[in-house]
Amino acid sequence: MSKVKLSKEEKELLDSVEAGNFVSTLTKARKEELEAAATNTFKKDKRINIRISNRDLIAVQSRASEEGVPYQTLVSSIIHKYVSGSLRDISANKKRQSDA
Repeated sequence: MSKVKLSKEEKELLDSVEAGNFVSTLTKARKEELEAAATNTFKKDKRINIRISNRDLIAVQSRASEEGVPYQTLVSSIIHKYVSGSLRDISANKKRQSDA
């Protein structure tokens, strides 16, 4: 396992956390709210069927294997990240920039 190089600020923060200089302000109500949100976020209660090319399926399965997750989980994660805005189509952005 490789050692992560921390900046001076990160090192000071880590030292402070490890020394116990921070106290959680998480209330029971807020904890319950966060747990409910997490449960609802990862609840898989719908099934879909899609058709994709064999080449894409093999690529997704390969990437999932590298990540150590089932390929269906990877596909679900990609969809979730896209619809939540944390995953963007960079090729569409490049096209828009070249059109400008």
